[in-house]
Amino acid sequence: MPAEPTVLWRDEQLYVARRESVTMTDFARVADHLPGMFGWLAERGAAPAGPPFFRYRVIDMSAELVVEAGIPLAAPIEVPAPAFLDVLPAGRYATLTHVGHPEELMGATAALLDWAQRRELRWDVTPTPEGEVWGARLEVLLTDPAAQPDPHKWETALLFRLADEDGPG
Repeated sequence: MPAEPTVLWRDEQLYVARRESVTMTDFARVADHLPGMFGWLAERGAAPAGPPFFRYRVIDMSAELVVEAGIPLAAPIEVPAPAFLDVLPAGRYATLTHVGHPEELMGATAALLDWAQRRELRWDVTPTPEGEVWGARLEVLLTDPAAQPDPHKWETALLFRLADEDGPG
């Protein structure tokens, strides 16, 4: 039984990322960037400041998603193109931790979205013709697949930024 979602505050977080436009069937193109990014961070002596994540920028489930593979950093560094630095915004985030295969994340995501709707929480999201543009919608990879090869035991934290209480959203 998954834990009940909660709301927490997160400070802003610098990160390095690579971005792709993908469909759900070719999502691996985004995930495949992480090993190389960890490699060149190690070459530069830059330790990650937290676990890697996927940041969903634009979501149109019937077409494409704009997704970033990101790694938190403690300080800015020079990164090779097409990688780039960005900042996750500070704010209130609704969160839920899922233990299980990544293919089960759609169900966990639906549970988090439903939980927030029942509480009349508003997301930091803007509808556009290209899809939903999210301020910060994250899947944080809490399990290192090298340390735990069984994907049914992987932990993934969903962190979706809520709209500022006094702003649009």
